[in-house]
Amino acid sequence: MITWDEIDVDYELPSLTKGPITQLQLIKYAGASGDFNQIHTVPDYAKEAGLDGTIVHGMLVMGILGQMITSFAEPKMIKKYSAGFKSITRPGDTLVAKGIVKKKYEKDGEKLIDCRVYVEDSAGDLKVDGKVTIAF
Repeated sequence: MITWDEIDVDYELPSLTKGPITQLQLIKYAGASGDFNQIHTVPDYAKEAGLDGTIVHGMLVMGILGQMITSFAEPKMIKKYSAGFKSITRPGDTLVAKGIVKKKYEKDGEKLIDCRVYVEDSAGDLKVDGKVTIAF
């Protein structure tokens, strides 16, 4: 694991690529999460709702971002994590979770980094944008 001394501002966290996201994956996620909204699982229902087809659960995309973060830092090191949804993800999209250190500092005896973390599709369309503070 990388140490605080090895990190500087603009350090890029190791990225995580997932996908392409499949319709079967959405059905499995619905079962695991309890989110059975049919805009995620039934293409005809999604079209009746005014969409082009099913859309990926936002929390699935945010979970991919969380997986990227916890592959870099142990969960107990995470002090703050927030994220917001920016655009719709569709089955067939390949997602890339990324992070970059924006600030490195010490506060109250802790060595901390603040990072921008985000998920884009393979075309660079921003899906989720967030922040995480990690203590070393």
